[in-house]
Amino acid sequence: MAVDKTKNTQILVTFPNEMVDQIVEYWHENKLKNRNEAIRELVEKGLKKEQSE
Repeated sequence: MAVDKTKNTQILVTFPNEMVDQIVEYWHENKLKNRNEAIRELVEKGLKKEQSE
């Protein structure tokens, strides 16, 4: 599936291995489609939490 570049921006990010392990664990625990979805969800949760503080 191609990325719709009018709605999305691809970003290459490097994570420490320990963080990747946590992301993968979150991905599987929450039965998400893929690791990217888990990362997006975690970022969204973090941004919402920051806005509410």
